[in-house]
Amino acid sequence: MATYKARLKEFNDALSADEIDLRKLKELCFHGVPDDQGTRALCWKLLLNYLPNKRSSWNQTLSQKRELYKQFIEEMVIPPGEVQDEEETCRMDVTCADHPLSSNPDSLWQAFFKDNEVLLQIDKDVRRLCPDISFFQQATDAPCDKVVNSRGLRRLHRRVQHTVLSSANVERRGLGVTKIALSVRKAQEDYAPMAEGSEAHWEVVERVLFLYAKLNPGQGYVQGMNEIVGPIYYCFASNPDAEWRKYAEADCFFCFTNLMAEIRDFFIKSLDEAECGINNMMCKLSEQLRSCDQPVYSRLQQLELRPQYYSFRWLTLMLSQEFPLPDVLRIWDSLFADENRFSFLIHICCAMIVLLRDELLSGDFPSNVKLLQNFPPMDIAVVLRKAAKLSGRRFVFLVFNFCIRQSVDTFMNVTIPILCFRSSDSQ
Repeated sequence: MATYKARLKEFNDALSADEIDLRKLKELCFHGVPDDQGTRALCWKLLLNYLPNKRSSWNQTLSQKRELYKQFIEEMVIPPGEVQDEEETCRMDVTCADHPLSSNPDSLWQAFFKDNEVLLQIDKDVRRLCPDISFFQQATDAPCDKVVNSRGLRRLHRRVQHTVLSSANVERRGLGVTKIALSVRKAQEDYAPMAEGSEAHWEVVERVLFLYAKLNPGQGYVQGMNEIVGPIYYCFASNPDAEWRKYAEADCFFCFTNLMAEIRDFFIKSLDEAECGINNMMCKLSEQLRSCDQPVYSRLQQLELRPQYYSFRWLTLMLSQEFPLPDVLRIWDSLFADENRFSFLIHICCAMIVLLRDELLSGDFPSNVKLLQNFPPMDIAVVLRKAAKLSGRRFVFLVFNFCIRQSVDTFMNVTIPILCFRSSDSQ
């Protein structure tokens, strides 16, 4: 406990300085960030270049960014033809210049329907985000007022909601006696939307991803981005400080955008073969494995078990589907603090393989593929210690995840299995 308090004091001292020493902060974060007092959320905002080094600039930066995000919602979430009065939402007649059947490529309605195609995939993905915990199904205590009080007009899921099927059975009994039995059947929803005036966390994440896709049309939304934004939003929305928690959505959006600027090439298929693409990352992992454990590398080569069969998801989603959420947060502490920007991710993936060497050396192709695609439960300290050894770095593991584990445990749904999806799947 004394060691824990000493480390916590180191973080408090580093974060309370007038000008944050990023190099020192990265060194501290690499060994794990305590979850007390929202320390992890603040560190991530600094490591992802959302907050400047000077504390005196924080208020101005936060105010500008949050106001900008508010404008994004007002400009991009409003359906065509809707205007917002001071008192209520009303409709504006735009049929003279623009209408839903317009073939004009500049039509607002054309863009609206095209956006809905992307939104449909986002809506599916966010409804199955972190299914092993109930956090994302619960109501946020900081809903967006302009969305939740719009009589449903600005709720994104309404634009792609599941179809309602109506049918009627007609029975004729005798002369002129007809009985019509009307039945209504709704498609099942995984995560039910909240009532007017409130919204679930998954609805907030859906809005973040939709706005990101709108603002990045060259890339748009790619399946798997939901697994990247999920842990960031969870970290910010779980902040014990209510004032920080109030702006978790806006802060998450800009941190996610900054992170995607660094890893976006993993999600662009045309760049797979480029030096910055995912295939090059998998080649680096293969070379790392060959240099640190030749027998395991040779065995996988002999079985023709390519890195593409298992490491594509590891690297693209930054291991967010291979470990429980508390362990993912701990892994990302080290990844965000990596001076070489995610080169440590290669070492973690290599450590995961090496730690399974006995099973891999004795297993055949089917058993090894299954093992690597479904990484077994393992103490994250063991994995990170091995990865640090492979990278040549000194590693000190301290139990900082106790608090976050407790909070996650309160949301556990033990009856729901953990699902895994490849970002390239079209589910």
